[in-house]
This record gives sequence, structure tokens and C-alpha cells, in this order.
Amino acid sequence: QVQLVESGGGLVQAGGSLRLSCAASGTFFSINAMGWYRQAPGKQRELVAAITRGDSTNYADSVKGRFTISRGNALNTVFLQMNSLKPEDTAVYYCNADRILGSSSWFDDVWGQGTQVTVSS
Repeated sequence: QVQLVESGGGLVQAGGSLRLSCAASGTFFSINAMGWYRQAPGKQRELVAAITRGDSTNYADSVKGRFTISRGNALNTVFLQMNSLKPEDTAVYYCNADRILGSSSWFDDVWGQGTQVTVSS
């Protein structure tokens, strides 16, 4: 079984920075695109940023210029550097892998458990 484990959330003042990390655990051979999503109370989950195995990136308009997504050298980790945080960035942030090749099968649409990010004004 493959799992995604996030870390790095917390409470920060507006204008501050946080760095989220997500690591895949278990037995697997490769991971396709990875991304970060967020869900604020009463709102739908939305894409924040995504990155392919070839390092192509995609960002939500609301975070462009403030957030940076990157992958570790082994391509089994993904990071989200969040700068100039705003109160409206407050949400639970989820790591996602669109497809993971396990030891005997593919796992599609794998999610982490989420990490809370709270930005105070």
C-alpha cells in the first residue's frame, strides 16, 4: 500500500511563510504528477499547484508569484513553499499523486490526510 504523508502546516501571521512537505511511503516504483490542493470551510477543494515528472508546473491564479511547488530528486516528495501568506490562504492543504506504480498495480488519485494552514490577519 502506498501513502502520502504531509507535514509543515501551522499558524502564521499574514505576510509570513510556510513550507509544506509531502512524502510517499510504501513500496512503489514511480509517481506521475503530484500536486497540492486546499479546502477552506464551506468551500470546494481546489487545485493550488501541480508539477509533472518533467517539472512542468501549474498554479492557481490566486497563488501565482507567491507559492512555489517543487519535487525532490527522487521524485517521491513534493514541496510547497508559500510566501506572502494571506488570511484567505487559510485551509486544509492536501497532497495528491495522480498515479503511483506500486509493486503489483497502479494506484490512481492518491491523497494525503491533509495539513491545516491558518493565516491570521
